[in-house]
Amino acid sequence: MALEEYFENFRRRDWERDSVDGTVRLAVIGIGGFARNRALPAIRAGTYCETTVLVTGSQRRTREVADEFAVEHVVDYEGYLAGELADEYDAVYVSTPNAYHARYALSAAQREKHVICEKPLEVRVDRAREIADACRQAGVALMTAYRLQLEPTVRRCRELVADGVIGDVVQVHGGFSHPLLEYTSADTWRLDPELAGGGALVDLGIYPINTTRYLLDADPVSVYASTHSSGDPFDRVDEHVSVQLEFPGDATAACTASFDAHASSQLQLVGTNGMISVISPFGGVVPQDIVVESGEMRMEHTGPPVDEVREEFDYFGYCVQTGTRPEPDGTDGIADLRVIEAAYESAETGHRIELDPSRRGASNTDRGR
Repeated sequence: MALEEYFENFRRRDWERDSVDGTVRLAVIGIGGFARNRALPAIRAGTYCETTVLVTGSQRRTREVADEFAVEHVVDYEGYLAGELADEYDAVYVSTPNAYHARYALSAAQREKHVICEKPLEVRVDRAREIADACRQAGVALMTAYRLQLEPTVRRCRELVADGVIGDVVQVHGGFSHPLLEYTSADTWRLDPELAGGGALVDLGIYPINTTRYLLDADPVSVYASTHSSGDPFDRVDEHVSVQLEFPGDATAACTASFDAHASSQLQLVGTNGMISVISPFGGVVPQDIVVESGEMRMEHTGPPVDEVREEFDYFGYCVQTGTRPEPDGTDGIADLRVIEAAYESAETGHRIELDPSRRGASNTDRGR
């Protein structure tokens, strides 16, 4: 296949195979900045989901958001946990601080409601495993909200890698940074390790880590990491992080993230016969510039801006209505948390941490040095 053919009909939804009528009714749990500014607009603009219930602790703010997005029902957290308005939604979107994900996802599974949960799935592997087990036992869909897996550029890159266009991948370089305090205050929950589970690695580094795993269709066998914090307000979490991953075969990945640096986002895959470079893969709704080299061939392509959050919710709604298991599922979320836990252990001990990729959904008690 010629390189140009991969980018014909660039925005094609290769997952959308059947005709589906109707929508999945969502209860959106937590209406912080991302939910208000990205998720709720994306759901409204999409095809397969609609927001019917808002769940939060601030009734005044909830009513304002409900009016803005024409959401009929609102309930506080305790009311949701008690089962109020359970007949008004089919699934939940969990967008609370990370340490509360299990609380609300488990309640949904108990009521046989489908779950799409923000990344990371939880703050620890064992708590993420509880979510995955509960959803499986209830027979409901669980999707970890990895929006990049639904972004057309990333999906086209995966096709290029799978087809061997750049040969065998030997190196991956991914980085994501932004100046956190330009967007929020120092008392944000993202700087509370009990609520967030970590710092830049958990919030930003998870993007290049998960995207690398997705593109290679493989899990790392070892992790080596270092973290750095300059002090207040980053004294309790990692401000900067660098993670080295080894994959089966010859592939390695270098993933970096920072809470206190110029906004930057990049991804490069180097193979035995070429390379793929993506400018700003993790940064949101922006044109995706991609360069592909394969042998003597070279192609540059700028994809149109695509709201990957809308793609994410449409994919989830489509999966629920067609009975399809979402690909970024609970096991995927657990696999990333295993890498994150290993990275923090490596940064603390100075040792490389080995992982068994055959136990990607298991507890990290299975790993060793």
